[in-house]
Amino acid sequence: MPKQKTNSAAKKRFKITGSGRLLRRHAMQSHNLEKKSAKRRRAFRSDQPVDGTDVREVKRLLGR
Repeated sequence: MPKQKTNSAAKKRFKITGSGRLLRRHAMQSHNLEKKSAKRRRAFRSDQPVDGTDVREVKRLLGR
């Protein structure tokens, strides 16, 4: 049986922590940053957990 391929787009966008949780980047942080407050821009730096309703699909894309 052939190996299962991971989705290349998903592997660039999500990471799995040691405990198995999925993390993602914030949206809205790529441009027009001048009008966003410093507090908001700082918050963009930290990774967010993937919503529970999407975890199953993301894990499938990552081959887990």
